[in-house]
Amino acid sequence: MSGQVMPCSPKEIGSLFLFEKLAPEQLGRLCSEGRVELFQPGPVYAEGDPATCFFVMIEGTVVLSRRVGQDDVEVSRTAQRGVYAGATQAYLGDAAGQVYRNSMRVTEPTRFFVLPADTFAQIMAEWFPMAVHLLEGLFFGSKNTQAAIGQRERLLALGSLSAGLTHELNNPAAAAVRATSTLRERVAKMRHKLHVIAEGPFSRDALADLIEIQERTAERVAKAPALSPLEASDREDALTEWLEDRGIDFGWQVAPTFVQAGLDTDWLEQVAAAVDEEVLAGAVAWLNYTIETELLMNEIEDSTTRISHLVDAAKQYAQLDRAPFRVVDVHELLDSTLLMLSGKIGSRVEVVKEYDRTLPPVPAYPAELNQVWTNLIDNAVSAIAGAGGAGTLTVRTARDHERLLVEFRDTGPGIPPEIKGRIFDPFFTTKPVGEGTGLGLDISWRIVVDKHHGSLRVESVPGDTRFQVLLPLTAETAGDRAADSPAEEAV
Repeated sequence: MSGQVMPCSPKEIGSLFLFEKLAPEQLGRLCSEGRVELFQPGPVYAEGDPATCFFVMIEGTVVLSRRVGQDDVEVSRTAQRGVYAGATQAYLGDAAGQVYRNSMRVTEPTRFFVLPADTFAQIMAEWFPMAVHLLEGLFFGSKNTQAAIGQRERLLALGSLSAGLTHELNNPAAAAVRATSTLRERVAKMRHKLHVIAEGPFSRDALADLIEIQERTAERVAKAPALSPLEASDREDALTEWLEDRGIDFGWQVAPTFVQAGLDTDWLEQVAAAVDEEVLAGAVAWLNYTIETELLMNEIEDSTTRISHLVDAAKQYAQLDRAPFRVVDVHELLDSTLLMLSGKIGSRVEVVKEYDRTLPPVPAYPAELNQVWTNLIDNAVSAIAGAGGAGTLTVRTARDHERLLVEFRDTGPGIPPEIKGRIFDPFFTTKPVGEGTGLGLDISWRIVVDKHHGSLRVESVPGDTRFQVLLPLTAETAGDRAADSPAEEAV
């Protein structure tokens, strides 16, 4: 939008704090190469457009806003003479993207001193060469530092995830190793017992009946009912008594295994009917080995299945072999992240899931959303730890008009009001030295707001802190809108 061009007075622009130290000839050059424009209420420039001009307000009221999802969020409103905006980094040239970082509008007739961006860059280089070098160093130094610490933030998260995943994998892996070793021992004993039975006084029909009972026993193991501790104890007593009545003195050893397999005295009666009394003890011992091998194989299957699920969750979290941008179910992403962080969450934090499973998939960068979940969950667990270590983390999904809401609620001490406005600032952290980089929330903001065109907000009172991520339900125009900070204001 163009304004009405008006006469430029060197004396008037020299009264602005930005130009008050300039010499008369410098002020004259500004007026000759720049211009004064009067803008009526309305937009002056739009965020994302090429930054062609540097604006300094002479009089009026200016409002700066940023695009957050579908909304324009006001970040600054001022009537202070001399505030400036627009092509503020023109002196960096092609080394930085020269686009407007915000949108500017005026609410009343407002006069600006307007300087073309290329002229502004040339004047800066001629009049303030040392300042330009310092500003370039500050800009790129800060950018490189932020990138380096951002990488460290990711490495810290990776280390935490690796520790949690290793812990989770260790338990089923160790169980599988133990079960395999025990299984080998039981199979060896079963071979030996089979040899003893084969040399005993078993008829062909008795052996056939015993083998049939063995097959039905293996089938019953897979269908064993879940018993309460009291029910299991009563059944063990009954089995032990039945075995002792028939002269089997090791009944108390095998009874727990039989009960675990879902067997009872009726089953023992079938065994007793199939073999002679003098070989009943050997037959019971042999069938005990059969049951133990089935139970051990079940344990190995459960352990390896658990390992497989953990590996699948790790792949889901890292989005290996997946397209970087696709339609995803956020619940799958949340579940994989919670599983990856289960070691860090620990047993003292209760995780409650309040998922709205009717929500549709959303277009997103899933690997980057997982990083957002990681940062927000990590912060919530740290907050709970700071309040004594025990508490509740609630992860909720819901529909919020045309957006999908993902909320992380913790029962920590809350965010003090005096720092609430700073938590998304780069390098700001409340964690002890060495435990936080201050970039977790800044990175999360960039991913949610700049990359997904959503919004990230926080509500906090002691005992109830909620970070809410709002994502569009439909795809927007592709392309990342880079920004240097969550809120950029006129200086």
